[in-house]
Amino acid sequence: MRGWWGKRPTAEHHPERLAAFWCEVLDFKVIDRSLGKVEIGSWVPTVEDVRARQMPPTLLFIQVPEGKTVKNRLHLDVSPIDASTENEVTRLLGLGATKTDVGQGSDRNWVVMADPEGNEFCVLRTLAPQN
Repeated sequence: MRGWWGKRPTAEHHPERLAAFWCEVLDFKVIDRSLGKVEIGSWVPTVEDVRARQMPPTLLFIQVPEGKTVKNRLHLDVSPIDASTENEVTRLLGLGATKTDVGQGSDRNWVVMADPEGNEFCVLRTLAPQN
């Protein structure tokens, strides 16, 4: 995956539902939760990791009262590593994503999608080894 680094707040109405979606997309797991907040990542932090500042990026979903009204403040790009771009798009549609048009045109080699709460992201070219 490309396009982000570090902990970023994401505003939405259902942090648990959105965290579950992104855990499936990214093969992450929930690493912390509290009322109205869910943090996901590829690792479970230890005190040693934190002290050594060896912490891979995480995503933090925070419940907010208002809905999305303009472009995302943060945009994620997903590059599949073990499937074709077309197969990844099909998998994401099955998880609840939708294809969306933000004016990108049909001649692009990426696919713009939206998560279950309408936050846009792109599926880029596959990084899977080509035979």
